[in-house]
Amino acid sequence: MHALNSFRMVGPMGRVGAAGDNAAMESFFSLLQRNVLDRRRWATREQLRIAVVSWIERTYHFRRRQDRLGRSTPIEYEAIMTSAALQAA
Repeated sequence: MHALNSFRMVGPMGRVGAAGDNAAMESFFSLLQRNVLDRRRWATREQLRIAVVSWIERTYHFRRRQDRLGRSTPIEYEAIMTSAALQAA
């Protein structure tokens, strides 16, 4: 039997009709595509990897505000939670 014939698709883990299943990841990859991948051609995979990691660490985490974090960026939220934890200790 050919290997492709035994391949089985597995659906998403969420409930049927749950609109938010992949919304966060689709949003992230859309931003990544627009801000990194579509900007230029990359000569090597290593250059692309560095560009993606740099974008995530320097831009995405510092600027993207999230409703579930009280409209804070992940970096701002982490700073708030760290100082709160230090004060509680």
